[in-house]
Amino acid sequence: MSDLAPSSLALRILPVGLLVGPRSGLRGSWYLIERHARAYRNGWPMLVSGFFEPLFYLLSIGIGISKLVGTVVGPGGQVISYTSFVAPAMMATSAMNGAVIDTTFGVFFLMKYSKVFDAVLATPMQSTDVAKGQLGWAVIRGGLYSVSFMIVMLAMGLVHSAWAILDVPASLVVSIGFAGAGLAATTFMRSWQHFEYVTLAILPMFLFSATFYPLYVYPRALQFVVEATPLYQGVALLRGLTSGYVGPGLLWSVAYLVLMGSAGLFVASRRITKLLLK
Repeated sequence: MSDLAPSSLALRILPVGLLVGPRSGLRGSWYLIERHARAYRNGWPMLVSGFFEPLFYLLSIGIGISKLVGTVVGPGGQVISYTSFVAPAMMATSAMNGAVIDTTFGVFFLMKYSKVFDAVLATPMQSTDVAKGQLGWAVIRGGLYSVSFMIVMLAMGLVHSAWAILDVPASLVVSIGFAGAGLAATTFMRSWQHFEYVTLAILPMFLFSATFYPLYVYPRALQFVVEATPLYQGVALLRGLTSGYVGPGLLWSVAYLVLMGSAGLFVASRRITKLLLK
C-alpha cells in the first residue's frame, strides 16, 4: 500500500496499538511513524527518490568539474580537492531533501486529501503527537539519505577525519531543522500552487549556501545573508566534521538547527489543532 491511500482506508492502515487505550507523548508519535513505514512498504521508490539529485551532482562534479577546478581552500584554510569540498554540502542537501519532501508535499496530501491526520486524531492521539510523529518520520527519511550518502563518500575517498563519524548524527540535526520548518509552513498552505514558494526557498539555498564555492567569494555584506540561511549552517557543520576542522562555531550551527526545528514543531502543533480540531 502506498502513501497515496484513499481516505476510506486511512484507519485500516493505522497500527492497532494506536486505536486502543490512551496514548500520548513519544509512544503515540511512534505509532504514526509505524503507519508511515507500513504505507511505504510498496512505495519505496518514492522514499529513496530524493537521495539521487545531490548524488548525481556529486558524481558529475567528481568526474568533470573537479578536474577543471582542482583544489579550493576549505575550513581552517586547508587546501582540499573540489570534490571533497562539495561532498559534505551535498550530504547536507540530501538530509534537507528528505525532510522537506516529507513535511511539505507528503504532509499536505495526508492532511488535505487522504485525511490520514483526521483519522489519527480520532484516536487518543493529540495534535502534538501528530506533529512529533511526522517530524520523526521526516528525520528518519533524511537519516536514510545521509547514511547512503556517507557510504558513497567513503567509497570515493572523500572523508579526511575521524570526526566524520559524527556526520550522520549531524545530518539528523539538519533534518530536524528543515522538518520542523517544512511542517510549520505546510499548515499555512491552501493549494498545490503554494508549493512554488517551497521551491523559491529551497533552490536559492541549494545554489548559494556555500555549497559549490567558499563563503569568502561573496562581498562581506552578502556573507551575513548566506550565514543566516539554515542550509549554510548544515553545510558548515558537515564540512567541518568531514575535514576535521572542529570548533565552537559548529555548536552554534547545531543550536541554530535545533531551535529552528523546535520552533517549527511548536507552530505546527498549534496549527494542526486549529485546522483539524475545531
